[in-house]
Amino acid sequence: MKSIGLRTTIYQVPNLQEAMEWYAKAFETEPYFDEPFYAGFNVAGYELGLIPGESTNQKSENIYSYWGVEDIETAHADLVAKGAKPFEDIMSVGGDIRVASLKDPWDNIIGIIYNPGFRI
Repeated sequence: MKSIGLRTTIYQVPNLQEAMEWYAKAFETEPYFDEPFYAGFNVAGYELGLIPGESTNQKSENIYSYWGVEDIETAHADLVAKGAKPFEDIMSVGGDIRVASLKDPWDNIIGIIYNPGFRI
């Protein structure tokens, strides 16, 4: 397989309308696609999707998608103020790169990354 890059991150939520409202505030953008089976947000050219559904098991904590931010401390504090729960503290992972992760109100992991060397 020759990949052309990551396109979509999807989170499962029990109440799609409630989650759409939360994610619209958290990512400061409105969904461009709003149907009973899927809500899609364009986040700087990448797809953040929400699908309705109840988890029968605990959510997996072994898959992360990191959303790029320009100021990780501010982004982290903003998400916490909007109801996200810290999961992994802000940490350096080499050079100037820093990452952190939080959980949305439905226990989905939201990773954030400050990587000044990454360019599309």
